[in-house]
Amino acid sequence: MRQPVQIAFRNIDPSPALEHLIREHADKLDRFFGGIMAKRVVFEVPHRHQHQGKHYTVQVALTVPGDELVVHSDKSGNHAHESADAAIRDAFDAARRSLERFAEKQRGE
Repeated sequence: MRQPVQIAFRNIDPSPALEHLIREHADKLDRFFGGIMAKRVVFEVPHRHQHQGKHYTVQVALTVPGDELVVHSDKSGNHAHESADAAIRDAFDAARRSLERFAEKQRGE
């Protein structure tokens, strides 16, 4: 039985609007691979004392049969998005690509 997406916020208060956006993106992942057993998302505002303004990072962890796929919105490891929407979109785009590669591997392609 599939579990609902688990969403955690770090260094920022939970936002119903962001939760809704995350849930929409998470639900779309099932179109690419129906065997997702668990979805966890961490939305974070990293501590960056030397920078002004907020920067956002998003981590998406997907439990699939025999594996766990983890992707981040900041692929380079040192870049955070200035837009919450862009961080969410980029993380879920990366998750979709990861799921597609996993599904291809499962099919033996």
